[in-house]
Amino acid sequence: MNYVLDASMALAMLFDDEVTAETEMALDIVAEVGAVVPSLWRLEVANALRSAALRRRYDIGSLDAMLDQLKQLPISVDGETDERAWGPTLDLSRTEGLPVYDAAYLELALRLDATLLSCDRDLVARARARGLGVIAP
Repeated sequence: MNYVLDASMALAMLFDDEVTAETEMALDIVAEVGAVVPSLWRLEVANALRSAALRRRYDIGSLDAMLDQLKQLPISVDGETDERAWGPTLDLSRTEGLPVYDAAYLELALRLDATLLSCDRDLVARARARGLGVIAP
């Protein structure tokens, strides 16, 4: 089975105050079988971690440790995200009312017939409406 990990779930797996049974399940799945992410994933995660540091939610050392945790996981980056951005991804954004970067996760999950690991309510709702498996808090 394929899994697509979005940035919101990756961050929830890392932030102590966001851990739930579902985020722990997602972490176990990713650690055991891996996940695929669109090419924008690292940028989204880095931006969110930077924002957390600027808001003094965590110190830089903690954030570096979080990145090290993610680096240890078998996460592969999809090589087709960029070439699909102005086609299927943009179309999904329009039809589903999602930001383009969220539509990238939906497009990838649909293309791979994958289970989506996400904490984003709108994205989760659209994935379920399209018949995809979802793990979400």
